[in-house]
Parts: sequence; C-alpha cells; structure tokens
Amino acid sequence: MPTGPALRRAAVSLYGASFGSIGLCIVLWLRAKTVDQDERGNAERRALFVGLWPPMFWLIGDAVHRAGHRR
Repeated sequence: MPTGPALRRAAVSLYGASFGSIGLCIVLWLRAKTVDQDERGNAERRALFVGLWPPMFWLIGDAVHRAGHRR
C-alpha cells in the first residue's frame, strides 16, 4: 500500500493530467476547424470526448489526495 507522500505525488500527477487533457481538448478543437467538412464531425467528437476527461482526472486526484492525508 502506498504511503501518504506517494499518494500525494500521485494526486499531483492526476491534477496535471486534468490540466493536460484540457489543453489537449483545446488543441483538438482548434485542429477540428482546420480539417475539411467531411472529417470535421469526427474531429469535433474527438475533442468533446477528450473534454470529458478533466473532471474524472481531477476527482480521482482529489480522492487520492484525501487518502494521502488520512495516513
């Protein structure tokens, strides 16, 4: 079982993944505007799918962070 400091480091990594996925979503959304009309729907759906990741990563990071403080 990981100790408190290891859990806190994992939480920071998950917070970083949350912010990183926000950036990835923005990049994919901007890229969707540069493709032709036939591919635009798929590109926008991909950006929206990635846009669902930040809250998940943030909440998992928050749960891991709280678990690290309990130890």
